[in-house]
Amino acid sequence: LSSPGMSWSSDSESQTSKLVRKSRDAPFVPIGMAGFAGVVAYGLYRLKSRGSMKMSVHLIHMRVAAQGFVVGAVTLGVIYSMYKEYLAPRDPSQSSK
Repeated sequence: LSSPGMSWSSDSESQTSKLVRKSRDAPFVPIGMAGFAGVVAYGLYRLKSRGSMKMSVHLIHMRVAAQGFVVGAVTLGVIYSMYKEYLAPRDPSQSSK
């Protein structure tokens, strides 16, 4: 069962081009994903030198940092999209929505 607009042929958009296109539409999504991966990598790197801190406390700190980065990126993305939609100067040659 497939939708009329859905195509499974080889001429459909590749995953890479789809990611690039969506990154242009919402540039803070890949920034949030990269930040999340960075916080996780840093947390794994610091895991062996956490000192006397319990493992559960270290994991909680890393989770909060990663979530904070993602929430910040999403918030900036929403502000950016609202700016583009409502405050950015519009090109008069484009038709109004």
